[in-house]
Amino acid sequence: MKNSPLYNNGYEIDFFLDITSEVCPLTFVKTKLLIERISPGQTVEIRLKGAEPLENVPRSVTDHGHTVLCLEPENPDDGELSVHRLVVLKN
Repeated sequence: MKNSPLYNNGYEIDFFLDITSEVCPLTFVKTKLLIERISPGQTVEIRLKGAEPLENVPRSVTDHGHTVLCLEPENPDDGELSVHRLVVLKN
């Protein structure tokens, strides 16, 4: 989904995807489908939640040759259970 550019730690965000309500393997499937539709050099911010997506989505994205620009919790006080923001650059 196209979004107006947002700035997250200095990165311009081209697309946004919220997979907080999804479970594995749909978390990566939806991420992969969006990344396949965008152009190289564009970025996507992905909101994810839960231990499995937090471990699997960034790893799978890099395994497919893309770059993780940042991964951080929205609210650091919530620990592992918090929603995280993952910014990916399509290579």
